[in-house]
Amino acid sequence: MFFGAGKKDVNPKERAMWGDLMALGMVFPIAIVLGFFLGRWLGGLLGHPKVGTAVGLVWGAATGFWELYKVTMRLNRMDDAGKGGGKGDGDAPGR
Repeated sequence: MFFGAGKKDVNPKERAMWGDLMALGMVFPIAIVLGFFLGRWLGGLLGHPKVGTAVGLVWGAATGFWELYKVTMRLNRMDDAGKGGGKGDGDAPGR
């Protein structure tokens, strides 16, 4: 089996984490390309295709970064839960 697919002792949360990280690799380009073409189409309908393209690209990039933020916060919560809350554990800077 490739990549240990037959293992029964793999943590499902770890698999979910890797799925989230791999999905980010697809979300960024898809969001940017969709934003580009939708903005270009909408701008063409309104008579300003260049403005529509720029707005669509910004919208697509913002969507990609929003997804990155959501995944980062989800992984941070998982990490804090694994450390027992993460507060008061002596990892404060300057110690």
